[in-house]
Amino acid sequence: MRLKDKVAIVTGTRTGIGKAIALRFAGEGAKVVTCIRSGVGGEDTSGEIKAAGGDALFVQCDVSLEQDVIRAVRLAIEKYGRLDIIVNNAGVNFVKPFLETNTADWDRVINTDLRGTYFFCRYGIMQMLKNGGGSIINITSVHTMAGLPESAPYDAAKWGVVGMTKSLAVEFASRNIRVNALSPGLIDTQIWKDIISAAPNPEECKQYWASNIPAGRPGFSEEIAAAAVFLASDEASYCTGSNIVIDGGMTAQLVSRQGFESGALEGGTRRHLREEALIQKGSESYG
Repeated sequence: MRLKDKVAIVTGTRTGIGKAIALRFAGEGAKVVTCIRSGVGGEDTSGEIKAAGGDALFVQCDVSLEQDVIRAVRLAIEKYGRLDIIVNNAGVNFVKPFLETNTADWDRVINTDLRGTYFFCRYGIMQMLKNGGGSIINITSVHTMAGLPESAPYDAAKWGVVGMTKSLAVEFASRNIRVNALSPGLIDTQIWKDIISAAPNPEECKQYWASNIPAGRPGFSEEIAAAAVFLASDEASYCTGSNIVIDGGMTAQLVSRQGFESGALEGGTRRHLREEALIQKGSESYG
């Protein structure tokens, strides 16, 4: 077991990436403190861990409130006596035309996504220094590589988390505390399901997003959890200050791979099709 007897706090564990990380950590032998803002259904993930023979503690915690974070860390120490790993996963997404946003919108996103991460880093590091080290994993987004319109507060928060990650990594590397970021692309979570269900044509929506991901599909929460296990484990002992992107190649791709025609390309009109179509037709090429 790669995390045997380590104590981890994971925030935002009700569903999706946070839940997958908590379950995977427990499966690797960690004692897991699960945190969500609402008490409704809060113990579901910790209950699954216990039912599988693992050790878990649920703490209701609004990460934007300093006293809630202090309490969560204190309860973890009271139960387990140490703190080795923190995964700052709790966050809120946000899409709204910039000129329609207001201060309340800005504060809601920044307070959860950036301020909450700051609190857990601050009070977590205080405990990790007593242990002689630890690992902090901040879940960010491919929005830290490139932006989208109408996402200014979210993008600002996630870029801020990466900046803090790098600064803390440099400051605490000599004291054996590693701080890294994980930036997922499109992941098959409830948000993705909501996008599909709200689309006028769900199949066209799926095809559009698939065309923007070289891997041709959304990722899975378990794939993010696998990377988190690596960063939390001693296998990543020389890894700190990194922002690891897991996006199926989305941010490596210059433009969408959806077919289009253009007369502005060298050589006149040229049809760009997906590789699958090129293979089928055989005689067509890009030149």
